[in-house]
Amino acid sequence: MAADTKPVWGLSAAHLVTDLYSPVLPAILPLLIAEQGYSYLLAGLIVTVYNLTSSFLQPVAGWFYDNKGLAVHISITVLISATFISIVGLLGNYYLIVASVAIAAFGHALFHPSALGTVSHLTRDAVRGRVTSYFVIGGNLGYALGPICAGVVVGLMGLPGLLILAVPGIAMSVVLRRILPPPDRRTGVRPSATPVARASYRPIALMVAASGLRAWAIFGSVAYLPTVLTLRGIDLVTANLLVSGMLICGVVGQVVGGSLSDRYGRKDYTILGLIAAVPPFLVFLMAGGTVSLVALMVFGFALWSTFAVSVAMAHEIAPANVGLVSGLMLGLSVGVGGLGVALTGLISDQTSLQVGLMTIPLAIVLSVLLFLAVPYPWKSFSRGGSGSPIH
Repeated sequence: MAADTKPVWGLSAAHLVTDLYSPVLPAILPLLIAEQGYSYLLAGLIVTVYNLTSSFLQPVAGWFYDNKGLAVHISITVLISATFISIVGLLGNYYLIVASVAIAAFGHALFHPSALGTVSHLTRDAVRGRVTSYFVIGGNLGYALGPICAGVVVGLMGLPGLLILAVPGIAMSVVLRRILPPPDRRTGVRPSATPVARASYRPIALMVAASGLRAWAIFGSVAYLPTVLTLRGIDLVTANLLVSGMLICGVVGQVVGGSLSDRYGRKDYTILGLIAAVPPFLVFLMAGGTVSLVALMVFGFALWSTFAVSVAMAHEIAPANVGLVSGLMLGLSVGVGGLGVALTGLISDQTSLQVGLMTIPLAIVLSVLLFLAVPYPWKSFSRGGSGSPIH
């Protein structure tokens, strides 16, 4: 039976709106550094607080999805994210900014486990990589549009202009309230009270750690590349447009990677995709001009193309606990990545931003080593040229 993709595309649209607000903070870091005088470390900690708050709440939300079938209406989560990210531009106190960011992250956290768990139940293993990528690209598109929107409004109006970004979130919240049923009347969701099998703990732990290192590379690049580009003489709006271009390349990579993983194997593609991301990033750092920018786009395509693939892997390893696993993969692993952003900032403060950014390819290499250790069958690289998902 083919997967029903219509509900998936609806959830993908909601994912777009939710994740529109996630990259706003990295996009305005150059202004916070310049106008408020924050160090790279303090600026990076703002992103870290957002990531950690969202990260550690997502596994809890996933557990409730698996065991209780409980969820907050999606419209409320979008409204919280939109409101508290947008008012950051009006706040001059560092601690108030951190508090507002934490509340915004709370709204962001409640959306993902139940939505992604629903997607998992709507598909089957033969096309899981492709269908999962459909949901994920909604978030990727939102993540790509966020820096553009933030760059335009702060470029024209300064930090207070960030308040305008609340409008699409509020509007979408109203629409979602009208078109989506309350959480207790959801259909197509089969929450399970079955605990994760004992054998599943090790592969999931390895995957969360590997995904955390990849998240370090993802969020570290998004957080500091606008600053790198402005230091090269590029204006802030153009710098954020270039980062958004990298993220859009990642959206394309998600669909390509998901489809290829269905055919050639999830572990196989994840390893190759991560390895392929390292050389173009080094070219970006060391080269200049058009070559550097093209390398940045290739880096985005390769690195992001492995994301939906690894989520599909995790769902196949622990099919009875897709909510919890989703919370771990999109939540806890992102928190690890957020800690990495702060570490990159600390190293940059002590040395230089160029040196600090070398932590990104290092994180990718370590991620490859952990994914290699995950006890998930190879497909194209196996002796017989085929493998089957774990159940």
